[in-house]
Amino acid sequence: MKNSPRYRLSKSESLFVTEPLTRIKNLLFTFKVQYNFIKAFRRMHFIGPCVTVFGSARFGPETAHYQNAEKIGAEMAKLGFTVMTGGGPGIMEAANKGAYEAGGYSVGCNIILPIEQKPNPYLHKWIYIPYFFVRKVILVKYSYAFIVMPGGIGTLDELFEALTLIQTKMINGFPLVVFDTKYHKELWHHIKIMEKNESISQEDMKLLFVTDSVEELVEHIKKYSIKKFGLKKKIYKAKWWFGETKRK
Repeated sequence: MKNSPRYRLSKSESLFVTEPLTRIKNLLFTFKVQYNFIKAFRRMHFIGPCVTVFGSARFGPETAHYQNAEKIGAEMAKLGFTVMTGGGPGIMEAANKGAYEAGGYSVGCNIILPIEQKPNPYLHKWIYIPYFFVRKVILVKYSYAFIVMPGGIGTLDELFEALTLIQTKMINGFPLVVFDTKYHKELWHHIKIMEKNESISQEDMKLLFVTDSVEELVEHIKKYSIKKFGLKKKIYKAKWWFGETKRK
């Protein structure tokens, strides 16, 4: 398969956080991490301003969740954003499909798992990444807005990762939209409990925008991403001595 991963996770790599490794193995691990960061940075260098869409791999085309994600992907493409996802099936595929069929640009950051996750067929460009923490950096690094669709544990992990980075000002205050109030009802209730108990502030509540409307989502991103940050499409020059090429 084109762009297939060169290796699967070995037992030693999957256990690197649960048992001590030798000094040499620790050093070699850091080299692998550095290699994967550099490879990802180079491959994604020309993708332009992105919106990252998070969501479950388990919702098929017959579901409303998939159809909503497809609409949102198309609308983001019409705004001029590259649509970035985890590159897999379900919500990820739907958002990529919407952007792809609307004439926009669509990219994916695929994670290497023991059970292979294949890139969905609506990607102009994708990369395989063996570590979740590297993948999350790439999903955040190029994006000026984040959209959280219905999902599971992985989606919640990505939601709170992005939210923490915004809250602590490690990244700019990009808009973070949670879509589908019914699905996220209990999550929003728990966030309000945290506010009530003052474990988060009232200001933190403003970091999330929750909606059921694609139109409201689009207007929110226009206001708090495009207008706020003065986004314009960037023209990059590929450096031939780095072996670089522009988007394909």
